[in-house]
Amino acid sequence: MSKPDQITRCHWPGTDELYIKYHDEEWGKEVHDDDTFFEFMILESAQAGLSWITILRRREGYRKAFANFNLQKVAAFNDEDVERLMQDEGIIRNRLKIKTSISNAQLFIGIQKEFGSFDKYLYSFMLDGKAIMNHSNSTPATSPESDAIAKDMKKRGFKFFGTTICYAFMQATGMVNDHIPTCSFK
Repeated sequence: MSKPDQITRCHWPGTDELYIKYHDEEWGKEVHDDDTFFEFMILESAQAGLSWITILRRREGYRKAFANFNLQKVAAFNDEDVERLMQDEGIIRNRLKIKTSISNAQLFIGIQKEFGSFDKYLYSFMLDGKAIMNHSNSTPATSPESDAIAKDMKKRGFKFFGTTICYAFMQATGMVNDHIPTCSFK
């Protein structure tokens, strides 16, 4: 009789079911979709100074509040939308982060126009245009790539997207894969 396969995963999700689902289904999985990049830009920027699980638990609230992460709609939000969002208990009600999400959406569109897609822009910073597969037992908080992307985005006017947030964004979208070598979901 054969022994059932053991499932191992990175230690950070712990026992939280939402964290486990995120780890198993999304974290480190490479995407090349601008809609997904925009969603994670809003979520990661909202996370600044907070724990990621706090934002994951409010993800559906963000989805509703930010027009299902529709880039064009968010870029067109105005002062009335900011006031509406300040009353929305489903998100982090931080005026600066809300206004930043709107201005970052407008800048995101500018990058799409300049590079053809946000994906092409991001991967222009990656060696040979490829994702990084670390598979080590330690997870850094930044990388030379996140430093370069964050620096360029800051120069373009993006806010709440420093190198640490950028690195977490890269992990979330699979630009970098930091699953430990024994993880079943790498």
